[in-house]
Amino acid sequence: MTGAPVTVETAQPVVRPSLREAAGVWGRIGLLSFGGPAGQIALMHRMLVEERRWISEPRFLHALNFCMLLPGPEAQQLATYVGWLLHGVRGGLIAGVLFVLPGAAAMLALSVAYALYGGTPLVAGLFFGLKAAVLAIVVQAVVRIAGRALKSRPAKLLAAAAFIAIFALHVPFPLIVLAAGAIGFFATRAGSDAFKSAPHGGAAGAADAHFVDPPAPGWWRSVFTAGVWLVLWLAPTALLLVLLGPDDVFSRIGSFFSVMAVVTFGGAYAVLAYVAQAAVTTYGWLAPGEMLDGLGLAETTPGPLILVLQFVGFLAAFRDPGALAPLAAGLAGAGLTLWVTFVPSFLWIFVGAPYVERVRNNAALSGALAAVTAAVVGVILNLAVWFGLHVVFRTVERVDVGPLTLDLPVLASLDPAALVLSLAAAVAIFRFRLGLVPVLAGSALAGLAWQTLT
Repeated sequence: MTGAPVTVETAQPVVRPSLREAAGVWGRIGLLSFGGPAGQIALMHRMLVEERRWISEPRFLHALNFCMLLPGPEAQQLATYVGWLLHGVRGGLIAGVLFVLPGAAAMLALSVAYALYGGTPLVAGLFFGLKAAVLAIVVQAVVRIAGRALKSRPAKLLAAAAFIAIFALHVPFPLIVLAAGAIGFFATRAGSDAFKSAPHGGAAGAADAHFVDPPAPGWWRSVFTAGVWLVLWLAPTALLLVLLGPDDVFSRIGSFFSVMAVVTFGGAYAVLAYVAQAAVTTYGWLAPGEMLDGLGLAETTPGPLILVLQFVGFLAAFRDPGALAPLAAGLAGAGLTLWVTFVPSFLWIFVGAPYVERVRNNAALSGALAAVTAAVVGVILNLAVWFGLHVVFRTVERVDVGPLTLDLPVLASLDPAALVLSLAAAVAIFRFRLGLVPVLAGSALAGLAWQTLT
């Protein structure tokens, strides 16, 4: 592989971005990454695959497949993976940190406002408009990814089955991914082309010509990398346990959220019930209902929805500050939560990605990951439906329909303003093909105007 420009179908050169240029793009992605994993994956696909052609479609989907298998925030891990492909460990660190940093700063400011003042009507108006635009972006993500990933009838059927399983049967996300991977693996080994990956060469892979193949993942290198990141991840909590004891609020925050970092398959929604039960009942950090307030704040800020854990960590320490001032304790609690939640993501990528890159040419394993992509389309569609229901309707209830359990809107709770803003954003994106920044900005201002009038 060389770093020379490569000509693609558009006759424009594809060149490897500088680290500074890439950092600017990752910062922009971090600022615009609203809408949960579906919207964030759509944003990265648009900016990295379609607009800048830094990574090809097959390589992007291959990385996404792996990240969907991991615990933790898959979109942040995908950013770290692509950053690592472009610039090694430095690139992965910059991409992963900048993807989270804007959302973490916004969530911290909102957590402080929530703890001190309880409500922010002005911000609520801006976020009301943003949610409407994000709904259109999420729908666009489903359409685009489905169009590229579902090339065969079995892939389409698998995506539909995944959607039904998670939306109507509430099958755990890890089981869906594992089942899809097994189907793709054995189908490909049996000679089926149903989950055959797209080719990596030619025009489709031209965007990857500036990648440098990663070094062979020897076990000494893997053990060393894992050891470094395990120490970085767990050392702060271990030190707190030694110095403050297991019953101190900071020791409990570090221990509890370190465990959450390895069981949060499927993102924030999958772990929300468990965290809420432990935070409210076991530890008494939050009152009933405050967890949903935190999730609402996380939904309307950029970055991973798992930042709701930062809100919990802030309130836990704010309300049990010990020798610190409440605000200082809250800031420390939020910082500790962020550390033990996101450091493991770098561990999974820097240890696992070299092996995943080596299996790109293994037909059976590539078929397994391609089947995971098909299932992920169904999962993203589920997120889009869930998000759409909660944007356009004020009330959603769970109803049993035979063997199915469905989340259905209460029609009387329709929010006309949210519906109009969502349709306007969809028209701007699909009909007039406006960019993300003007659509998000226009929707936010429209939401603010509506909040002011009402």
